Parts: sequence; structure tokens; C-alpha cells
Amino acid sequence: MGHGLVEEDVSDEKLLQSVAEGDKAAMHIIFARHRKRVFRFIQRLVRNPAIVDDLVNQVFLDVWRSANRFESRSRVSTWLLSIARFKALNSRRERLHEGIDQEDALGIVDEGDTPDAALDRKETKDILRACINKLSPAHREIIDLFYYRESSVAEVSEIIGIPQATVKSRIFYARKQLARILVGAGLDAAATP
Repeated sequence: MGHGLVEEDVSDEKLLQSVAEGDKAAMHIIFARHRKRVFRFIQRLVRNPAIVDDLVNQVFLDVWRSANRFESRSRVSTWLLSIARFKALNSRRERLHEGIDQEDALGIVDEGDTPDAALDRKETKDILRACINKLSPAHREIIDLFYYRESSVAEVSEIIGIPQATVKSRIFYARKQLARILVGAGLDAAATP
């Protein structure tokens, strides 16, 4: 049963080549490896929790169908997120009445916190999240990808499909805008990402 070890070692690129050849086992590994990341990414873009799973499945269905079109200039994970972004934005266009903003990953409290500190942290995060939600969609997306998903400038450029220089200036303006909103909300600019 040395199978588990094998799948740990196989790179995403190699797996995707196998997927392109119709290998279902390789597809299962890709799904297991990336499902959470794609799920969280879509969850932040789409406010309606009822459709997140459906969109995640559509992303992986696309991967299964178009694995042979993957160009190894980018990382597989980056390619997956660009497919996910496309699906999420399309679904948003179809459903302009978005549901309420789901409590997202930022609301998760640290087990080691005292109740007071946890509440403090959660309140700060809630204020921060509310402020981020006031940004323009383009700025919100940049902050989300760059700071919360820790994507590199190159990855952000690929996922959104804009030049790296544009990513950098957008990050710069998004931070300035966010700092202004935070100060207005009574949070020190030091709390910005």
C-alpha cells in the first residue's frame, strides 16, 4: 500500500499530464489537493453559499476536460484559481442580487486566545472585513489575493489577467484607500494588511 507516498511526490504538472491522458486516479489526487483552496477562493468571491459547491465542481470538471490545454508557464494552482475566478465572476453576473456576506475565514478565532482577546480580535477582523467590503471590487480582489491568499504579484497578474505593473499600482492604491476607510472606522492604519 505504498500508494499514498507516490501521490505526495508527484508534482501537479505530472498529475495534470496524466489527467490529460484520461487518468481518473490522477484527477482524484488533483481534486483532493486543491479542493479546499478553490472552495475558499470561490467562497470569497460569491456571496451565495448555496452555489459554492456547484462552482467548485464546475472548476474541476473544466480541469478534467481541458487538462491538455494547460500551458506550464504558470503553476497548476494558479491556473485553477484563474478558472475559479472566471466561474465565480460569471455566476455573479447571472445573479446580481448577492446574498449576505458569509462569515469567512477571517472570523476564525485562535484556540489559545482568552475569550476577551478572541472577541477583540474578532471585532477588529469584522471591522477590517467590513472596511475591505467598502473597497471597489477591483481593490477588494487585489487585497484578498495578495494579502489573504499570499499570491505573488506574478500569480495575481495571471489570475486576474492584468500586467504585473498594474497589479503593483492597484495594490498601492488599494492599500491607500483601505487605510483611509480604516481611519474613518476608528481603526488605526497600523491594522492594515
